Amino acid sequence: MYNLIKRKKIFIPGGAGFIGSWLCERLVKNNEVFVYDNKHRYALNYTDLMKNSNFHFIKGDILNKKLLEQSVGKCNMIINLAAIAGIDSVVIRPIQTMRINLIGAYNLLEIASKRKIDLFITFSTSEVYGPFIYRADEKDMTTQGEVGILRWTYSVSKLATEHLTYCYFKEYKLPIVIVRPFNVYGPRQVGEGAVQKFILSALKNEDLVIYGDGNQIRAWCYIDDFTEAMLLIMNNKQSIGEVFNIGNPKSTITVLSLAEKIIKLSNSSSKIIFRQHDYPDVEIRVPSIHKIETLLGYKPRIGIEEGIIRTIEWYRKNWDR
Repeated sequence: MYNLIKRKKIFIPGGAGFIGSWLCERLVKNNEVFVYDNKHRYALNYTDLMKNSNFHFIKGDILNKKLLEQSVGKCNMIINLAAIAGIDSVVIRPIQTMRINLIGAYNLLEIASKRKIDLFITFSTSEVYGPFIYRADEKDMTTQGEVGILRWTYSVSKLATEHLTYCYFKEYKLPIVIVRPFNVYGPRQVGEGAVQKFILSALKNEDLVIYGDGNQIRAWCYIDDFTEAMLLIMNNKQSIGEVFNIGNPKSTITVLSLAEKIIKLSNSSSKIIFRQHDYPDVEIRVPSIHKIETLLGYKPRIGIEEGIIRTIEWYRKNWDR
């Protein structure tokens, strides 16, 4: 377990969610952590973070620049997790998606550029590569979705944020890192993840709904591995100015196979049903992680079956059904 960061003041907008809660738990042992969040997706109640004297929670909106600036205070690291994410949410709130993901990031970058910041991490998405992503390399071309298809609003907002972040690196020498997560899953997921939805349905012996034919291919990354990658990035100055894919290509599986595996591992009597999408889907999403492996020594360790078993057990014990 890699965790060398010490005596930092770390500001994490959007840190109350799934990924943020796990990252905060690792960072709060030796650092002060300040989470700024509107509680839209809230996973902190599944942790003991609120009892920790090194942890501070501020309820706020990423678009409230005045409060945001006050809240950053003397923090010397910023990890921007604040975003509208999940295709269902994006399609319903496309304008808010663009505003929060892009203007919110701009607010943070402006604040950071006027302070002495050791590190600014921007969370992007694997979707910047487009609908067919096999062994996607960080130097590969990114893809902008068709105007008028609301599904692509999310990836476009994140791609624009990547470019904006890199401009602050080049023009203002802001020490930045951009990360592109690939299908992170695990306990405490409170968003719209397929693993979470399938598990909750399986535990109730309800139908598992697959949109499309189920042949969509995904590489699933367990939250422990993802968090480990983040700590490697934060501890290594070679990360500055870089873009990193974070995922686990060895845990690649079709959506149908994932649903079948969850039913089997949870001893469920659920059936699988298929429905049509109202919007286009990503057909293949598998990263190359060669860059983070060779530069930082990242190596995902939790396979798909072990990760699903751990996640099922957590939901079985903790989720109010």
